[in-house]
Amino acid sequence: MNPYPAPNFAHLLALSGPHGTYEHAEYHVPRVAHGYCVDDVARVLVVVMREPRPDHHLVALSQLSLDFLAQAQTPVGTFRNRRNADGEFCAEAFGDDSWGRAMWALGTCAAATTSWHQAETALQLFKRGAFVTSHHRRSLAFAALGAVEILSINPSDVAAHSILHRAATVVQGGSRSDWPWREARLTYANAVLPEAMMIAGDALADEALVKNGLEQLAWLLNRSTANGFLSVSPASGAGPDDDGHQFDQQPIEVAAIADACSRAHQLTGQHDWLDGVRVAADWFMGVNDGGVMMYDPTTGGGFDGLTPEGPNRNQGAESTLSFLSTMQQARHYLVATS
Repeated sequence: MNPYPAPNFAHLLALSGPHGTYEHAEYHVPRVAHGYCVDDVARVLVVVMREPRPDHHLVALSQLSLDFLAQAQTPVGTFRNRRNADGEFCAEAFGDDSWGRAMWALGTCAAATTSWHQAETALQLFKRGAFVTSHHRRSLAFAALGAVEILSINPSDVAAHSILHRAATVVQGGSRSDWPWREARLTYANAVLPEAMMIAGDALADEALVKNGLEQLAWLLNRSTANGFLSVSPASGAGPDDDGHQFDQQPIEVAAIADACSRAHQLTGQHDWLDGVRVAADWFMGVNDGGVMMYDPTTGGGFDGLTPEGPNRNQGAESTLSFLSTMQQARHYLVATS
């Protein structure tokens, strides 16, 4: 019997307004006044593109999300991250992460969509975005995920190779003898860094970089696993002197681990990496520090965080997409291989 629910997109669709997917929710009700952001709309496009048989509602949502990214992008390739409920972009609201996540989504769409029009649009937006220079580790890591998707359809794509070369240089960072992680502290979406090392190393035939990424992911997974279940770094981050179970834990951390472990399994063929996908999926099912489910089975929404008192029951876009993404990985890797 499959212990993991099939992704339920009802709440994600309920979060969607005339311009895109609303960022926040109060319980299951969208906070329309808070508007939209590129970060979440990009995640929507990635998650929808992962669906093997999207229905017409999801196809429409993918087009809405792609249109949002096209409207958010400037002539020089950057992205205006914030958009109010009336559809107006905040002129100064740029961000490294919004660029990186948008590039991830565009590369994914170009490679996965069955629509010629969507593929052409996504590819052109990606190429324009490739001119942007970023030295932010996570931003380049997210962009690298999109670049690898582009290479899957065009192995000689210059823009994608350029991003991967930059990512290979930047995401490795530094290290110290008593702290193996390549940053001074764990912060957010941590597993995307070793995932980017792995994919960049694989695409550029750099075996040392692949090995480095695998080692970093193994260390992160080991540090984030206590008594057989995930206990991820909290929203405030974690450093060498932080031990034990910490709060508030964010679903985005769990989803990033599921994605990175899935990627490690793809690259190595080693089934041990699927244990990382399993503990990530189990975290949402209640195998966590609180012993509580981290999603609402009636709506399909993901809860916004695990606190010492239990789940934050708001069901915002980031947490809902983190839940859906993790269940997609579980369905693809755990159910298929069980």
